[in-house]
Amino acid sequence: MLSSLRLTADEFVSVDDPTLYRSIVGALQYATVTRPEVSFSVNRVCQYMHKPQIDHWKSVKRILRYLAGTSTHGLLLTPSPNYSISSFSDSDSATDLDDRKSTTGYCIFVGRNLVSWSSKKQNVVSRSSTEAEYRSIVAALADITWIQSLLTELRIPSSTPIIHSDNLGVVHIAANPVMHSRSKHFELHLHFVRDRVQHKQLLVVHLLCQFQIVDVLTKPLPGTMFQKFKDKLRVVDNSPISLWGGVRYNNGSVVT
Repeated sequence: MLSSLRLTADEFVSVDDPTLYRSIVGALQYATVTRPEVSFSVNRVCQYMHKPQIDHWKSVKRILRYLAGTSTHGLLLTPSPNYSISSFSDSDSATDLDDRKSTTGYCIFVGRNLVSWSSKKQNVVSRSSTEAEYRSIVAALADITWIQSLLTELRIPSSTPIIHSDNLGVVHIAANPVMHSRSKHFELHLHFVRDRVQHKQLLVVHLLCQFQIVDVLTKPLPGTMFQKFKDKLRVVDNSPISLWGGVRYNNGSVVT
């Protein structure tokens, strides 16, 4: 999506064929299975299926043009030396112009491989950016818990999971046992994370904003940043050429 674009339901020009819009947007959801970088864009256009407008249709066509130009791209999975779990969690800050709800975004890596990601509109309006980001951490932790359970069943050891957040308030609240008055309205989420932190079952680490790769799942980005974070998610051109027992990609890198 264009980084300056802010979609809203309060448009005045409806599309000529709403059924076609719904059909295409429904099909685009399957693309997010292997193309995490389009999850946010697809999530946004899905929110207007009840009454699609011209601006929404233009965004859908932009997604289609991008996918057509990168049809050989996909998620790269390679053998990893360990099964450490790390996650990046973030949210926008009430940027939805219709109801001011935030978007939760997170991605989870096992070793070097991306195995789970989400871009989803939150169910409630958050009263602060800290609350919105804390809800994102809770969503990521719930997914991490399931992944840990799966690894345990497979008898695969893993280290303490790490969640990276670019909000210092979130990091401090997760580690501080004192209940702050400004956090009482999301107390249940607070203790869900804090209990794991206190029992050394989770680390919540601060990360500078420019390294927060999950921004690609929470907001439209300029082209340069989008490409940078797309690479960090390990979405690459899957047009391989076998070479010396390895795989060479169009960017020149070789994975053995």
